[in-house]
Amino acid sequence: MTAIRLLLVDDDPLVRAGLSFMMGGADDIEIVGEAGDGAAVEELVERTRPDVVLMDIRMPAVDGLTATERLRGRADAPQVVVLTTFHADEQVLRALRAGAAGFVLKDTPPTEIVEAVRRVAAGDPVLSPTVTRQLMRHAAGTAADARRTQARERIAALNDREREVAVAVGRGRSNAEIATDLYMSVATVKTHVSRILAKLGLNNRVQIALLAYDAGLLEEDDAQ
Repeated sequence: MTAIRLLLVDDDPLVRAGLSFMMGGADDIEIVGEAGDGAAVEELVERTRPDVVLMDIRMPAVDGLTATERLRGRADAPQVVVLTTFHADEQVLRALRAGAAGFVLKDTPPTEIVEAVRRVAAGDPVLSPTVTRQLMRHAAGTAADARRTQARERIAALNDREREVAVAVGRGRSNAEIATDLYMSVATVKTHVSRILAKLGLNNRVQIALLAYDAGLLEEDDAQ
């Protein structure tokens, strides 16, 4: 089995040491580099080719948000998991909109952080339905009208079936759950998700969920 290549980015040497010790105990994870600031991330990614970057959101020179935006603009971008101390935070939301595959709290149990890295490397976002709802509520008050108009213009590119799948993704449903709810195979669900990502120019399911919320699709679904 090929090990997951992991890059650690945090301005606190003690946090990096703790993460390194934690990840070092996993046979399927290889730490390929460490950085104390977002400014070093692009060069390290170019040199070490990680599969996943575990990124602190707050750093003094170049923060994790800016570093994530720069990374996700690359054609060969690794997956990014944001490290934060807050469940619902504007910077976390911006990182997710920029393409981060999810986030973990710094006080998360070690085994769960290791599992988060594994999940993201396998293509699964690290964002539970409960946390998604918290983030959605946090996002509601800021430039909501402008976001809704823009989101609805983008969502218009989807056909009816893709729209149904987007709503289900927004509700945190797994592929298997969506397949059951919409009477299709898991393979067909995966195909629809891939088409949604391609049509809307998105990176992952988290971004589908955020866009569906911004467009008001989850509210419309509740009203039916």
